[in-house]
Amino acid sequence: MKPLFGREMAEMSQKTWKLKEKCLSLHRQSPPRFPSEQRTRVELFLFIATMKYNKQPLDIPAQIAMLKGRGLVIADEQAAEKTLNKISYFRLAAYLRPMEADKNTHQYKPDASFENAVALYEFDAELREMVFRAIGKIEIALRTKMIHHFSLTYNAFWFLKMSICKDEHLFFENLSSIDREIHRSKEDFIKQHYKKYTKPAYPPAWKTLELLSLGALTKIFTNSSATKTKKAIALDFDCTAFKAFESWLACMASLRNYCAHHARIWNRNYPVTPDIPANLPQTWLTNTKVPFNKLYAQLCCIVYLLNSIEPQNTFTADLKVLFSKYPTVDSAAMGFVKDWQNEPLWR
Repeated sequence: MKPLFGREMAEMSQKTWKLKEKCLSLHRQSPPRFPSEQRTRVELFLFIATMKYNKQPLDIPAQIAMLKGRGLVIADEQAAEKTLNKISYFRLAAYLRPMEADKNTHQYKPDASFENAVALYEFDAELREMVFRAIGKIEIALRTKMIHHFSLTYNAFWFLKMSICKDEHLFFENLSSIDREIHRSKEDFIKQHYKKYTKPAYPPAWKTLELLSLGALTKIFTNSSATKTKKAIALDFDCTAFKAFESWLACMASLRNYCAHHARIWNRNYPVTPDIPANLPQTWLTNTKVPFNKLYAQLCCIVYLLNSIEPQNTFTADLKVLFSKYPTVDSAAMGFVKDWQNEPLWR
């Protein structure tokens, strides 16, 4: 019998397979009924995975009525209707959820208001724009430094050298990504290059890398075995711990995508986390015991790198202004530590 759920199912005993067959048979009943003595992990998975979604769509007046019925204060229903006409209820729900007193009934706390949720949404949108701009500056600097250091050390086509890569499989994955970007590019400088040159197959690094995303640059950097060159690039950002630097790049690539797709960055647990060194050459943190999976840790890394390439940047000042504009925002939900404003990095 062909396994339905991957390797784990393939390794199951014959006895468990029989139970699965029985579970599948029971699933065809409506509603599914499972004997209490057979509540195994497999059965529970089948039960959860096959539950039918039966919630019906609601129009905006019905959405407002539902929110009010759950105890949410809505000071201006007309304004709320206009908001829900441009921001979907599902999208806004992520900002309403922390205001719930009961996660099962979705009843709201006495002081919960629609207007506070909208303010939180707007804070998040403005923060995303700030972060996106900052990461953009770091991305351009990283691309510049990779082109400079690798090209001067290994030649203009260093990204085609498998000999300076740690993992052959990742090398070909990265090369495939490069090939895809070049073939779909509409950039004039790419068209002009191929009108004049036919070899090598790809343009030199200073042209090719201009087409690559921060994520692609990060993968190429991380897979490189040219430790001396990587350390030199990290040092250009005043980062003496190049392994930590790699983790920062991976975090920024992921965070940049959240920002680019207008996803929520407030109150999110991030799967990609940065290493936080105890010491760095330039102004850093005195308290490095921060929640690694929250936004604050990533913002610390971004500010440090931004300070290294643009010492007169206004990111810190702009962030403090943003917090003062939205005083009800819970900064702890983003992992901000107590008295973060007094940390040397944030002064």
